Amino acid sequence: MTFDIISWVNETNLAHQKQRHSCQQLSAHFTGFFSIELLKQASFVITNELPCPPATVVSQLGLSQLLSPTAVGITLNDIYYLKPQVAGQLRVHFHELIHVLQWQALGPEFFIKRYMSEVIKYSYRQAPLEVTAYNFEDKFIADPNSPFLIVAKDTI
Repeated sequence: MTFDIISWVNETNLAHQKQRHSCQQLSAHFTGFFSIELLKQASFVITNELPCPPATVVSQLGLSQLLSPTAVGITLNDIYYLKPQVAGQLRVHFHELIHVLQWQALGPEFFIKRYMSEVIKYSYRQAPLEVTAYNFEDKFIADPNSPFLIVAKDTI
């Protein structure tokens, strides 16, 4: 494959450096679920258009379902991107922070390979990394006042 996804992720994150918001501002809601270090390190960008590799590359990789117009967020390493209509929803931030932990646990190259292969094999919603993120999100929503610390190894 000639397209370098890791470089694209790094370039995308660098290009959005000035629009980043620290996840530390979410600490009142997420302390006890995520470490303070993670909340300081991770950030998010609110954008009308989610970053996406060129459509031809996505199609060649068999990941066209990721271009869904209903997509509201994407995590690229320790930065996640959200559409404005969900930027105020804690559950979406929570879900994307799980993906930040998955990137940390697996490392960028292995995360990308695993995520892509899971989406191809199982579809987006049934991909194990997504199922894990949705399960943690559901647990948070069910009882947001009963923190349970989530660490990177718990998410893979």
